Order: sequence, then C-alpha cells, then structure tokens
Amino acid sequence: MSRTALEAEPADQPPAGDDHAFFGQPKGLLTLSGLEVWERFSFLGMQAILVLYFADTVAHGGMGMSSGTAASVSAAYGTLVYLVSVAGGWLADRILGSYRAVLWGGILIACGHYAMAVPTGTMTWAGLGLISAGTGLLKPNVATMVGKLYRTDDERRDAGFALYYMAINIGAFAGPLITGWLGDHKGWHWGFSAAAIGMTFGLIQYVAGRGHLAGRRNAAEFALAPDALRRAVRLVVGGILVAAVLATGLALAGWLTMGRFVDLLTVVSVVAPVVYFAVMFMSPRVTPEERGRLRPYIVLFLASTVFNFILFQAYSTMMLLAASNAETTILGFDFPASWYASALGAFEVGLAPVVAALWVRMGRDQPHASNKIAIGVVLGGLSFLLMVLPTSGHSGDTYRMSAWWIVGSYFLLGLGDILLETSGMSATTKLAPAAFSSQTMSLWFLSLALANGIQAQTVKLYDDVSKPAYFGVNGALAVAAGLAVMAAAPWLRRTMHPVH
Repeated sequence: MSRTALEAEPADQPPAGDDHAFFGQPKGLLTLSGLEVWERFSFLGMQAILVLYFADTVAHGGMGMSSGTAASVSAAYGTLVYLVSVAGGWLADRILGSYRAVLWGGILIACGHYAMAVPTGTMTWAGLGLISAGTGLLKPNVATMVGKLYRTDDERRDAGFALYYMAINIGAFAGPLITGWLGDHKGWHWGFSAAAIGMTFGLIQYVAGRGHLAGRRNAAEFALAPDALRRAVRLVVGGILVAAVLATGLALAGWLTMGRFVDLLTVVSVVAPVVYFAVMFMSPRVTPEERGRLRPYIVLFLASTVFNFILFQAYSTMMLLAASNAETTILGFDFPASWYASALGAFEVGLAPVVAALWVRMGRDQPHASNKIAIGVVLGGLSFLLMVLPTSGHSGDTYRMSAWWIVGSYFLLGLGDILLETSGMSATTKLAPAAFSSQTMSLWFLSLALANGIQAQTVKLYDDVSKPAYFGVNGALAVAAGLAVMAAAPWLRRTMHPVH
C-alpha cells in the first residue's frame, strides 16, 4: 500500500484523544448532537405550529383547512420527509458520502424554512418541498455517522445514542417555545423565520466541528463506478423532471388534488418498505449472516411504525385537541397551545440522561433491545388511553380539560420515545448489512414514513368520531402491539446477535 493511502486513512478518523472527550463518549458525538439540536429546533418548531397554521382562518393568516384535513396534510408532509430519506441514504452510500449528504441536506432545510417565512401559499408549499428533500438527506446519515463513532461491541453505544437523543430533544423543547410564541403573537411566518435561523446555526457548528467526525471523507464508501455514476445522475435528474412535469399537468387538469396526493403518499409509504426489504434480502452483497439479522429487524420496524403513529400525533391531533379543548394556563401563567409540544421535548431532555446512566450502570444486565422497544410501544399506547378520561362524559365540544392531562400524556410518550428510538437506531446500526449501512438507517426512517402514511388516513376520522373512541381504539392497538413484541422476545434475542 502506498504512503499516500496509509496517510489517507487516519485523516478520515477523529484524533485519538477524542474517544472519551465528551462525558466519556467520542467528541464527534458533540458535533453531531449540536447539529441535531438546531435541526430539531427548526423542524419541530415549525411542525408545532404547522397544523395550527393549516387550520387557522385565512383572515388570521392561516390556510383555512378543517381540523381533519389540516392533520392529514401535516401527516402527509411527514410521510414525504421520511420517504425521501431512502434517496438520502442511497446518495450518501453511492455518490456523496455521509458528511456531504448531511451538509447539503442542512442547506436545503435552511432554504426551505426561509421560503416558508415568505407569507404566500406558493412559498409555503415550495418550502415544505425543500425541507422534505433536505431532511431526507440529513436524518438517516447523521444517525449513521453517530454509529461510526463506536465499535459494534462498544457498551457505550446505547448510552451514546441516548445522549444524542437527549440533545435532539433540547431542540425539540426550545423550538416550539420560540416559534409558538412568534406564531401566536406576531404571525405564523415569523415562527417559520425563527426555524430558518436555527438551522443556519446548526450548519455553522457542523462545519466547524467536522474534524471530530469519523467517515468524513468526500467520497462515498460504496461509490458507483464512473459510468454507473453518470447513468445514475441522468436517471435521478430525469426522474425528478418527469415527475415535476407530470404532477403539474395532473394538477392543472384537476386530477391531482390535495386529497389524492395524500392518498398516493400513503400507498407509497406502504409499498416502499416492502420493496426495500425485498431488495436487501435478495442482494448478493448481503451475506447469509446479515440476511438472518434482517428478519428480526422486520419486527422492530413494525414496532417503530406503531409507536410513531402515536408519537407524530403529538403534533397533529393532540395539538388540535390542546388548542380547542385544553386549558392554556398553568399556575396562573398563560401560554400558546403550541407550547404543549415543548413539554414532550422537556421530558425527553430530562429523562434521556437518566436512561443513559441506567444502561451504563446495568451494563450487560440491561434489558434486551427488543424489550426496551416493546416497553416504548406500550407507553405510547398508554399515552393515548390516558386521554380517554378527560374527553369522556361531555355533551359538546366546548369543554376545557386541565393542562395536566396533556402534560401527563406527553410524559408517557416522551419516556416511550427515549426507550424505542435510541434502542431502535442503535440496533439498526448494528444489524445493518455493510453494503447498505446508510440505507438501512433509511429503512428505519421508512417506518416513520409508514407511520405518517397511516396517520394521514386515520386522522381524517378525527372530526367524525368521538374523542374517547378515537384515542381509546388507537391507544389499545398500540398496547397490544407492544405486548406482542414482548411475547416474541425469546426469538428476537436468539436472532439479533450482536445486539443485546
């Protein structure tokens, strides 16, 4: 091997002194967590007011949608965000490399938020499109870069993902506070402006801290050959142009309505993971051992779908319920309804280090990853079942429940989210076939797309059925799913090695 090649490898790795420099974790975790603080600040800050903006009257600066339609369109946007993550993982693996994929994703997200700051409907839809594309590039590849900071058998791995998730939720806590206040007092587009500034800060600190990251090389790890690369670029660009022209033509002809577009995204969210699993199982680049680890991953995928179906409604139906039927005063202090979303982030910020410390203290005696995920799903279901109590026994929709009901629901949801997402993302990086490393993380995010796709259809019933029935049925189904994963725990332990 040449001297140049020998020197290139260390240049792609963080300095040796970084390995325990951040609370016993690699220093690169600080850089990636800092990026996610600002990305979640912008994304969830915007999402906390998005459904309220859709449902607000045109006279007040909103889009004038019904509650069910607003929730459905908001969920469809979430579906699109996570569907694009498949392309983001593929581009990182084959063309851009993880570092550049995250960088360009962040730039697109920032541009999208700046577009949404312009108070026109056209710029709103353009901004949401840019944010969808950018998040699809950024989200799967940041999580993959976190995984690259650790060896597969490193016991700090789950604790590291818990700290990473705590940092994410600092942004999830702060974002709705700022955007919610601005949206309530100054106008919705002022809130979108704050999200844009937050993402800009995230990009600055990401570039500044790139020296602490593993896998920051410019080239993709499994780069296409030059001829294949040129063909792929032509196909991607041509496909985007054809899709844009076709969508525009169908929309002008009156066939592609908003409702049909939502339905189309739901169909794609169901078909995409089925196809993706099939491709990975049949790929000659996946070894028999790696293929065996993909089978239990299907169970984790479905568990994630069920839980996130509940979680994402914290920003849709729960937000609408809070705005219409919950008190917005605690201990004499008045606050915008969108601030309830910050409660979810606050609980996760407070609970994540406790969970991380518990896993470190327990070491190899900690529960298996499948059991952590199962408990998370059960807690998500309980968060909805709790809402049956304050929504029952009312003759109309003019009642007001105590703020503590919403807060209690978000506490259960936040704890469940920490258990499921940190264990799920960590397990994904361990179970991933080597040739599909970033794309396997994209597959995890496809579970989020499927959750949003199902939600986009289910929330249409929000205006048509009673609130106790809506929250009760959905919550009970989630609890049953969590118990089913617990029942499958013995098989999952046998088949998920080296995950423990």
